[in-house]
Order: sequence, then C-alpha cells, then structure tokens
Amino acid sequence: MHPRTRLLIRKIIAHSVLITVCAVILIPFAMVVLASFRKGNFPPSALLMNPDQWTLDHWKYVLGIPYREMLHAATGETQLVAPTVAPLRWFLNSILVSSISSFGIILLSGTAAYAFARLRFWCRSQVLTGLLVLQMFPQILTLTAYYRILNYIGQHFPWLGLNTFLGLILIYLSGISINIWMIKGYFDTISPTMEDSARIDGASRFQAFIWILLPMSAPIFAVVFILSFISMISEYPTASVVLQESANRTLAVGAYSLLDEHEKLWGHFSALAVLSGVPITMMFLLCQRFIIGGLTAGGAKE
Repeated sequence: MHPRTRLLIRKIIAHSVLITVCAVILIPFAMVVLASFRKGNFPPSALLMNPDQWTLDHWKYVLGIPYREMLHAATGETQLVAPTVAPLRWFLNSILVSSISSFGIILLSGTAAYAFARLRFWCRSQVLTGLLVLQMFPQILTLTAYYRILNYIGQHFPWLGLNTFLGLILIYLSGISINIWMIKGYFDTISPTMEDSARIDGASRFQAFIWILLPMSAPIFAVVFILSFISMISEYPTASVVLQESANRTLAVGAYSLLDEHEKLWGHFSALAVLSGVPITMMFLLCQRFIIGGLTAGGAKE
C-alpha cells in the first residue's frame, strides 16, 4: 500500500473516532438544552423542535419569575405558576457551600500535608497509612453517624446542627484524607533548598511555607480546589440528610425533588441542569490561569 494511502486511511480512522466521541458527549448535552426550552415537561428526546414549541417558562421557573401556564387551549384558561422556593436559591446555596468547603479543604489539607512532608514526628507514617485506609470506606456508610452527631450538636448549638450550611460544611471538611496525600506528594517533588535558604535569611518556618512553598504549589492547590468544588456541588446523599428544609436545599437535592415519583418536571430539571454547568465551567476557566502561572513559576535551580 502506498504511504500516502496508508496515511489517509489513518487520518480517516482518527477523525472518525474523534467525531464519534464528540457526538457521544455533545448530543446528550444538546438534548438537555433543547428540553429546557421546550413547552411541557417532557424528557430530553429530540434535537429538533418546531418554532411553536419554544418557551422560556422553564427558565422563568428556575429563576423564580412567575409566569402563566395554559390549562385548556380551547377555553384559553391559564394559571399563574410561581415556585414556593426558586431553584435559583438552591443554585446559590450550592455555590456558597461548595466555595467555603473547597477553601476550607485547601487550608486544612495544605497545612496537614506540609507537616507530613517537611516535619518528622512520632507515628508519622502510621498516621498517613491510617488516612489512606479511611478513604477506602465510602462516605455514605457514615450518614447515620453524621445525622446523630449533628442532631446532638444542634440541641446545644442550633447554628451548627441539622439543616444548617455550617453543619454540612463541617462534614465535607472531614473528607480530606485523599487531598492530604495528593498535596503531600506534590510537596515531596519540590526541593526544600529554597525554604532552607529563606530560613537562613531569617524567615520563620511559617513564612517559608507561605512565601516560598505555596506559590510553587499553585497547580496542585488549583486541582484540589476544582475537584472539591465539582464533587460538592453535585453531592447528594449527605446534603439530602443534613438539609431538610426546601429553602436550604443544595442544587443536587433540589434538582432531584423536581423528579418526584408522581410528577416529573423534566423541563424544569433540564433548565436547572444547564444552569448547574455554569459555575463548573467558570471554575475551570478561572483556575486555568493559576495552574499555568504555578507551573511557570515552580522551577527551582539547585
């Protein structure tokens, strides 16, 4: 076979695979977007719609804007539809909880990882192994314990018990074992010579950590923040147990409530699903700059 023919066949196969993968990813997303603009609460099922099928009612519902819904086309009877709690509030609740939890995870796991990477103390390796073992058990196994603990705390401190954002954030902050391992592994790849030089010049260990090690570790902190943010904004089991009032629900819990056993509001659910992708996309775009900046500033010469 001629080399040019062989190269052409390889290009055709490669492009076919790429087009297929893109279609598998983009077609379901396009169906969800179209379902959010389609009249009626139908599940995503089509890529084409007639002009008379388009509507903004689902987005008005999600944003908490009242609108009138047709009851009988023959008589022209309508009814005013206004959500008791706007799904936009669930969206904002998720942004608040996920942002605070992600920053807290960076703070706790970063300082803990520094201790394991730079300090030497009794049972250091055993504690690290214990943290790794704890990650083997899924968090859903501890939901009953979390419920009992928050219920007890809430009897004495209502602002930190069940149905509070602080209580949910406290639970999220308990799952940092894998993040400690990730950040410690990154710290181990950075030579401590620059920190030692800073300490010789009079800097304390804390100052060396803040001004030397942290800027060089920006990539791993950006990765931990992104992964934590994404996992928490879509987390359902723990949030559904802790947050019981409708006004305090997060995005995942509120979205699931739209698919009730007796009435599935697929149009509202699709609009909320599209809206939920905005903060994740923005987070990637914002943190991308920090990842690149950290990589270019992380080189150290011995």
